[in-house]
Amino acid sequence: MSSPRYFDRSLFQALAAAADNCPRQRHHHLLHRPDEPCQRLLMGLQPSTYVAPHRHLDDDKAECLIVLGGRLGLLIFDEQGGVREQRLLEAGGDCLGVDIPPGLYHALVVLAPDSLLFECKAGPYLPLTDAERAPWAPREVDVERYLGWMKGFFD
Repeated sequence: MSSPRYFDRSLFQALAAAADNCPRQRHHHLLHRPDEPCQRLLMGLQPSTYVAPHRHLDDDKAECLIVLGGRLGLLIFDEQGGVREQRLLEAGGDCLGVDIPPGLYHALVVLAPDSLLFECKAGPYLPLTDAERAPWAPREVDVERYLGWMKGFFD
């Protein structure tokens, strides 16, 4: 039998430190096994990480995001890359999270150091396909200008 796993300050500090030491400036802490039908994970995020605009096309891939620490900016895009919506997600703030339906282009920008996120969506994990990546957004190389543009929505 498994034991419960607690989301405490020591885990949060470890995730933030791990993110700070990763080249991508984010670190995933999986709560699920690869074969489980529900993906659950905690993520430590630092402000220089780039979460590229993307969408999930499978009908069962709604994505639930809850901020446990720090501040994130959520951007929702139209098909051409225009920003349709922007929302501040902040632990202890007015809005803590979002449930994103399948098919919607979205991205996150990290607005505070040591931010922490809980993510849940249907499994199993599948890498993004080319159809799910936003064709108008850069991949994870030379993204500083685009990331700065995205963060500008939250100045």
